[in-house]
Amino acid sequence: MAMSDILTRMTLAGYRRFGRLIYPFMGPFLALRARRGKEERARRYERYGYPSTDRPSGPLVWFHAASVGESMAVLALIERVHALGVNAVMTTGTVTSARVVAKRLPRGAFHQYVPLDLEQAVDRFLEHWKPDLAVFTESEIWPTSIARLRTRRIPLVLVNARMSDKSFKRWRNATGLASTLFENFSHVIAQSEIDAERYRSLGARPVVVSGNLKVDTRDLPFEAGELATLRGQIGRRPAFIAASTHRGEEEILLKAYVNLRRQFPDLLAILVPRHPERGDEVEELARKLGLDVARRGRKEAIRPVTNVYLGDTIGEMGLYLRLAPIVYMGRSLAGFGGQNPLEPATTGTAILSGKYVSNFRDSYRNLLNNKAVRLVEDGAMLEANLAYLLRNPAERDRMIAAAEETVRQMRGALDRTIEVLDSYVFPLTVKRKLEEIGNGR
Repeated sequence: MAMSDILTRMTLAGYRRFGRLIYPFMGPFLALRARRGKEERARRYERYGYPSTDRPSGPLVWFHAASVGESMAVLALIERVHALGVNAVMTTGTVTSARVVAKRLPRGAFHQYVPLDLEQAVDRFLEHWKPDLAVFTESEIWPTSIARLRTRRIPLVLVNARMSDKSFKRWRNATGLASTLFENFSHVIAQSEIDAERYRSLGARPVVVSGNLKVDTRDLPFEAGELATLRGQIGRRPAFIAASTHRGEEEILLKAYVNLRRQFPDLLAILVPRHPERGDEVEELARKLGLDVARRGRKEAIRPVTNVYLGDTIGEMGLYLRLAPIVYMGRSLAGFGGQNPLEPATTGTAILSGKYVSNFRDSYRNLLNNKAVRLVEDGAMLEANLAYLLRNPAERDRMIAAAEETVRQMRGALDRTIEVLDSYVFPLTVKRKLEEIGNGR
């Protein structure tokens, strides 16, 4: 046995042993996360693999998506499976995604929080749900879950797969480990040729390209009555949105806002931090600059004197993105990697972003090719572009139309993904029919 194989086996064995050791001590960790709003206190037991409902009879597919964006992308796949008469359980890892998914899952599909990647939790989850197929999304690589699925001979498909520059570099430095894990995927359906080649080089087979599932998802939901109320409060004021901002970006945005008020005295800034629990922190930053703040989380109205409207709530991005014609997408000047630009591209918003968008490079590349997005390097450049778009509605409208055309050109990933996935799901429909015949139904 080669030394690299020995090291790989030792690494995975050490990971499993460490998991078994820390399992009894995860309670305080989850309790702390619950206090910070990152776990749903009443459902923490699900993280240990305990179910909150009975398993339905018949074949079942386990879908897993990390957070809101991935969850929205996979919902169409769940609807397809459900329409074929196959049950589905969906797991996510965030409170936000759980609340959004609960409203949109088809009747008869179930949501659970994803079990911790520890043998005891994963085994308990698999023993209860007994999935016939597992479908993970994007870059969800969990060694214990992958290993336990392999042990039970449950096919595992990775859909909408992507691999960032940072992740690829890290995996390339551990090719033996990567190959041992990725060879367990029955199929990898990648977002782009670059992603596909990266997975192939790390040992995944077979790998095909579908495009980005997020292009084919439904528009982000919103309450029409709430939208009308807020638009009425904003009136004819010029406004811009800063969506999914991270620590370090609000300072840049608020400084730009203060400067822009010299040209646009009635300007309204709508700040939506990626993590709503940072609301107090962001409010304090604004108040130190002498700005009046209204918070969605406190149900405060946007008044004529309001400078900053703070979107500190969960699952309302579809509402916020419809409140102004310009959006800056966060995590692109600070907290590198970017955020999904396809959401504002489908909601009639001109898009600005920092240049650090490696997590969504293909989407941004397509938008840039159609001149549907502007990338900025720093706060001064952001301020200049905001001023230009605030003064030029014709350019805003052109960018909005170009973004909508880009999305139209990118569609089709859902059909291509379903085509591959059907080869795994169709046998389950046959299994269901045989079970019904056996039960005399």
